[in-house]
Amino acid sequence: MKKKRHVRPLEMFQAPELLFKNTQGCPLVAAHSKVEADAIESELLKEYRFGPQQLIEIWGHACAIAITKALHGFAPAHISELLSPYTTERSLRSSHQNLLAIPRAKLKTKGECAFSAYPLSSMGKKQPTVLVVCGPDQNGCIGLVCARHLRMFEYEPTIYYPKRSSNGLHQDFTVQCEKMDIPFLSYLPTEVQLINDAYNLVIDAILGLEADPANVKEPYAGILVTLKQVKIPIASVDVPSGWDVDEAGKEGINPDLLISLTAPKKCASGFSGKHFLAGRFLPYDIQKKYDLNLPEYPGTDCLIEL
Repeated sequence: MKKKRHVRPLEMFQAPELLFKNTQGCPLVAAHSKVEADAIESELLKEYRFGPQQLIEIWGHACAIAITKALHGFAPAHISELLSPYTTERSLRSSHQNLLAIPRAKLKTKGECAFSAYPLSSMGKKQPTVLVVCGPDQNGCIGLVCARHLRMFEYEPTIYYPKRSSNGLHQDFTVQCEKMDIPFLSYLPTEVQLINDAYNLVIDAILGLEADPANVKEPYAGILVTLKQVKIPIASVDVPSGWDVDEAGKEGINPDLLISLTAPKKCASGFSGKHFLAGRFLPYDIQKKYDLNLPEYPGTDCLIEL
């Protein structure tokens, strides 16, 4: 008989609020405080022997996948234009699985699976440019990993990383981006229209759990002022910059897309845009201990829309 794992009591934590429902209508997902989020990460690092680099890689990759969700308008034009949802005249069990229609091939060198019908060079009306703004702490590191994966997915990321960390792990991720010829901006244009014209999307990887929204210093205070004025979509990593982790934001960035890492934070209760959760890697015992009530992820997906 399998030995039942002992679960420690949770007197130190408040009961999580059940706030979020995924798009398939499954049970509500718990939102957690900064204290609880820190405790989960600490346990992953100390008891489950996850490494910092491993967690950042998982999160950065999930963020890149969320950006590439073509059906939600954040993929490059050369991808989005090729994809259309699969629809039927009658209701099927698969109707809510976001299946895609199979396009008829123009070339049939190997049946209808010849990808040469759609060369990238012929599809894009506009370059798939993305601006990734990275802060000095963990969220900035996740942004670097996200940019690297986006580059592998045929996007054209540019990174603005105004205060590079002396942490060796951050430096490693920076070098990886440089080796992949991802450009780094030396300054962020204060003329908002230049950003609107040059990029399709801004990724906010500036301030995370560690930041105090009441004491945002330069250059990040100025960056937030600029990004609040952009007209192109913004995708925020875990916590929109300028928001209090435990309260809905009022003064910070107002993103169009939020990618929650591990579990949604309480501040996300005030978010009304597209919301993805990347937490499939969490061991079951941690999910149970912290009452995360995570949804059932479809197929082999590493994230789910809430």
